[in-house]
Amino acid sequence: MNADLKSMTRKDLEKLRKDVDAALKSVESRELKMAHDAAAKAAADFGYSLSDLAEMAGGKKRGGLKSVSAPKYRNPADATQTWTGKGRQPDWYKTEMANGTDPSTLEI
Repeated sequence: MNADLKSMTRKDLEKLRKDVDAALKSVESRELKMAHDAAAKAAADFGYSLSDLAEMAGGKKRGGLKSVSAPKYRNPADATQTWTGKGRQPDWYKTEMANGTDPSTLEI
């Protein structure tokens, strides 16, 4: 298809864009399914499923729930603010440490 874009009206161009976007979405969906099927077949050839491969690569199974750690520290100024002790330290915890507070006094 050779379209002379310079001679097309704005309305024609917008319709063309809409048609192209729809076609791209369709092709992407079709290619994604093809890639999934090819990967599943390759895994099955070795006696595995895609979820087995995902686990081996450190991935999580779909639908799995993320575990939530219980809070370990509580802000003495605002009891609604807690921290598990994992990940980035909240600002209130950093402030308490800068003021010389012993972390054990903040434990829940």
